[in-house]
Amino acid sequence: MEDRRRDVPNRARGRRKRSKSRSAMGIVSRVLKTLGTVILSVFLIVIITSCIFATVLTIYVLNFADTTSTVSLDQVADSNISRFLYENPEYDEKDPTSQQYKLYYALRNQSRHILWTDIENIPQHVQDAFVYSEDERFYQHDGIDFKRTIGAFINIFIPLYPGRQGGSTITQQTIKNVTGDKEAAGIQGIERKVREIFRTINVEKTNRKEDILQCYLNIIPLGTSKHDIAGVQAAANFYYGKDIKDVDLAEAASLAAMTTAPAAYNPLEGGKENYIRRKVCLDKMLENGAISEDEHDQALNEKIKIVGNFDFSSATVYDDETKDQGVTDYFMDEALTEAENRISKYYGITIDEASQRLFSGGFNIYTTVDYNLQKKLEKGMQNPANFTAYSLAEDNLMSASIAMDYTGNVKAVVGSRKPKKEMRVFNTATQGVRSPGSTIKPIASYAPALEQNLITWSTIFKDSPIVVKDDKGKDMQWPDNYSETGGHNWSNRNMYTWQMLAQSKNTAPAQLIQKLTPEYSYNFLKEKLDITTLEETDAHTYSGVTVGGLTNGTHLEELVGAYMIFGNGGKKYEVSYISSIEDASGKVIYEKPDGYKQAISESTAYIMNRMMQNVVNDPTGTGRNAKLVTTDLVAKTGTSTEWKDLTFVGCTPDYVSGVWIGYDNHKQIPTQSYYNSDQLWKNLFGEYFESEPDKTFTMPDSVVKTKYCKTTGLVASKTCGNTAEGYFKKSELSKVCNH
Repeated sequence: MEDRRRDVPNRARGRRKRSKSRSAMGIVSRVLKTLGTVILSVFLIVIITSCIFATVLTIYVLNFADTTSTVSLDQVADSNISRFLYENPEYDEKDPTSQQYKLYYALRNQSRHILWTDIENIPQHVQDAFVYSEDERFYQHDGIDFKRTIGAFINIFIPLYPGRQGGSTITQQTIKNVTGDKEAAGIQGIERKVREIFRTINVEKTNRKEDILQCYLNIIPLGTSKHDIAGVQAAANFYYGKDIKDVDLAEAASLAAMTTAPAAYNPLEGGKENYIRRKVCLDKMLENGAISEDEHDQALNEKIKIVGNFDFSSATVYDDETKDQGVTDYFMDEALTEAENRISKYYGITIDEASQRLFSGGFNIYTTVDYNLQKKLEKGMQNPANFTAYSLAEDNLMSASIAMDYTGNVKAVVGSRKPKKEMRVFNTATQGVRSPGSTIKPIASYAPALEQNLITWSTIFKDSPIVVKDDKGKDMQWPDNYSETGGHNWSNRNMYTWQMLAQSKNTAPAQLIQKLTPEYSYNFLKEKLDITTLEETDAHTYSGVTVGGLTNGTHLEELVGAYMIFGNGGKKYEVSYISSIEDASGKVIYEKPDGYKQAISESTAYIMNRMMQNVVNDPTGTGRNAKLVTTDLVAKTGTSTEWKDLTFVGCTPDYVSGVWIGYDNHKQIPTQSYYNSDQLWKNLFGEYFESEPDKTFTMPDSVVKTKYCKTTGLVASKTCGNTAEGYFKKSELSKVCNH
């Protein structure tokens, strides 16, 4: 018993020891459990955060991939000159010194010198010099040289080689130069690099290596501290006074040596540094097997002659294109506007972007201008003697004039009598909207009616007004008392169609519009003849399509353009100032189409032509002051209500032209103080058109000149004794007079 009692404390002590041990183990277990929970939580937080970051980064990168990956290399084929050219009338294809085109106007980007050249014109040793000094694995990688990129990154922390080599490939450098997306710090730097990577991948997928290298070599900065020079062609011209195709190996290596810092390493200002870097370039070419050791040594030891200025005689240029061209004339303004529209449409860019691209240079724009006529018209418009019949103390009369050929090619245009002192000013001929007066009659009533066989040359009209409803629904005579010569415009006597037109009677057009309907004439003017200034109200009123009282009036350019149908067999071509456009690489990006709309038949066009000849040739014609001596002229005069606008449109065998005179504030023209529009037209155009090659219009086979009965107006029979000659469609010959 005693032994058991003594053993009790020992057992108690054992239990206490085991209890303490279990307590310590519990504490450790809880600590480990807590620590494990914390570690697991941290691990899960890191995993979740990483996933979120990766997702955000992926979305961020994909956003850039979707929105910034496309770069077009076509944008950059430019130079510092865009040339507007015109065809040289004295060009002799047998004379090698004769230029087919002459410079009309040169747009210069004075702050930058670029001369674009295709890769075929750049020698292989020039290409190799840039490739092996800048991106020796250019032909192997897909735009991103990861070996070079990683090496450049490691070299920042562990200098493995002297200097600070960049990780950008030629493709990446090209993209930076094209987009202007330069280096940036912080988050902007990351964004730029992401954009650049995706753009590089896209460019490599959509372009050949040759195209990328061509773009790179044409836009890489190679200037001095004073000259902004881009591209190897301009650099070769400046430094060596020669074309890039004539540059030797040493000169090529000297150009390639400049790339990292052209202002410091160019051969003109940094000769010693350029030589050191020229050796690095040649060493790389030798290392890659592009040149032999002898070629390497010879190029390294060659003494290069530096010119240090531009010698444009070594490039294809035109006389005076490097000089200040002065203020643009009215034709040039219109050519600029059309060029911007054509470039905008071709590249799918805005007009402002197209303008920037045009002014950055490189385009050859072939204009339709007749340079001699343009200059003559400018002088004529500024000569007061061409306008005033009597001496005036004040001469504020304004005017506009335009001439084009029968395919819509504008030959000359002047928008004001005042000397032009600014670029892109208001042009009354193309932007002004004025009443055409009676010049509307041939295109709105006579031609459509003749086309519909409602009239012939000798249809008899009674010179009387029609009856229409006024605003209150009551009958009224129309037209009432409006006349180009004052007083009533109707006599109640019978007249033939050609007489009505020659004397500009209002009653015949009114009767014709009543048959055709104003809506028909409205649609004919708008759809067939491209008159853009019409309003819907003009489709429902007589005044506009009968005597030119349109809601807005017309542009002189469009009015004259509509008259081309009377000299070319009824064809309506688009009016234009440009025949074609080439980009800097010589690629044609626009060429005026040959298409046209057949507005009226050939027979209708010629009969209208002959009727309008009487406007000039007949003693009673309203345009008789414009008659020429040797050249055939057909025309129509126009006078708006109260003599606020005078217009004349004339057709000679080679040109269709027109003039407008009036005041900017629409006040009445003093009829005894100024020449009428027909005399003004002759003053401006007469002498020039007398010397044109063609003298008369050609009659088509579908028209015959024959006699008509003066009593009935029908084609005369053999027994008809009272006849006169006129022009008729062959289809009308069966309608013979039995008188």
